[in-house]
Amino acid sequence: MKLVSRAQWGARAYRTPNGATPYSRARRGVKLHYLGTAYSNRDHGQCDDYVRQIQSQHMDGNGWSDIGYSFVVCTHGYVYEGRGLRRRNSANGNTTLNDQDYAVLLMVGSSGLTKPTDAQLHGARDAIDHCRTQGPAGTWLGGHRDGHATACPGEYVYVWAKAGAPRPAGAEPTKPVTAYKPPAFPTGLRPNSAKPSARGLQKVMKALGFLAASVPYADNYGPQTQEAVARFHNKHTAYRAPGLKHDTAIGPKGWAFAHTKAYGGK
Repeated sequence: MKLVSRAQWGARAYRTPNGATPYSRARRGVKLHYLGTAYSNRDHGQCDDYVRQIQSQHMDGNGWSDIGYSFVVCTHGYVYEGRGLRRRNSANGNTTLNDQDYAVLLMVGSSGLTKPTDAQLHGARDAIDHCRTQGPAGTWLGGHRDGHATACPGEYVYVWAKAGAPRPAGAEPTKPVTAYKPPAFPTGLRPNSAKPSARGLQKVMKALGFLAASVPYADNYGPQTQEAVARFHNKHTAYRAPGLKHDTAIGPKGWAFAHTKAYGGK
């Protein structure tokens, strides 16, 4: 399973205490979901941005304690950890339904991209198996509409679920992959310092598009590198220092996230 942990996709911390509510009973099975809005496919490098967008909508728009789903599956077959295996989801309709089954979202819409890709079906199947073996969850499988008045998860996903979620014909199952481990944060890496590790930071900022490719590599953590880091922080505000709107200093968490986004998610 191509699992992307909360730390790897840059999840916000869940609100306590409700965000940490554990399941109170064994899970019957898994319910599948779709977005319920228009969705267009995108490069895989943008999928974690969309997962963060979902989390923000659920927390800031719905007032929930976290992203509502247990897991989210993108069209490239990657499985993003939401509330995970232990914390009760909030996507199935009410507390009883949420406590009964895991909630797995496939990133397809009610219009635009409505049919899951083969890679996505493999990823969803991986997520279902993960819930069953590690949750544990029982063998029941259905959709959001089972027990709740909604069109979710759409006809394609619902028919697939009721057929038992078979893997696509003629396609190989996804192979286990080793989770990406970013390099350790370099000691002494800070603005206006001169250390070889500044080159590694510049390489990552170029890979993410925050530093122009024409800028030469240098040991100096100078103005251009600082501005690139500030732009990175303005897009990924979870890694910006509290109270700063122009944060030019990369920290250990931002360093790890930047490396994972640049090299660990493709």
